[in-house]
Amino acid sequence: MRHELTRILPYRPEQLFELVGDVEQYPKFVPWISALRVWNRRETAPGITSLDAEASVGFSFLRERFSTRVVRDANTRTITVSLLSGPFRKLHNRWRFEEHPTGTAVHFEIDFEFKIRMLDRLLDANFDHAVNRLIGCFDERARALYGP
Repeated sequence: MRHELTRILPYRPEQLFELVGDVEQYPKFVPWISALRVWNRRETAPGITSLDAEASVGFSFLRERFSTRVVRDANTRTITVSLLSGPFRKLHNRWRFEEHPTGTAVHFEIDFEFKIRMLDRLLDANFDHAVNRLIGCFDERARALYGP
């Protein structure tokens, strides 16, 4: 399942890059993430950091854990996420933050596939809503941290 979304938010690119890159805070404002553990944090090059994270997630029909590698590149204001382990056959997502006259153009891309086809079919019906809700969580968190 692949999805791309661009949303204009009234914040500076650096603010949103920091917000999305601070994965340890996700359980505070993304309702379906119940816990998150980070390890293997390192700087791989100037302005580029990498870490591994395990998220515990829960939806009405699914409770799972999965691990990802998160690479944050402050030079290009991009964050990429790739699968380490979990219920997915594949998982890649990318955030990109570009200056815009009214704030920041947030570009979000995700491409994933569950190992169990039935889960793909269940999520497919609500996927657009789920992605919009995820972006909404970050918008609300930015508003709480940085003001309207």
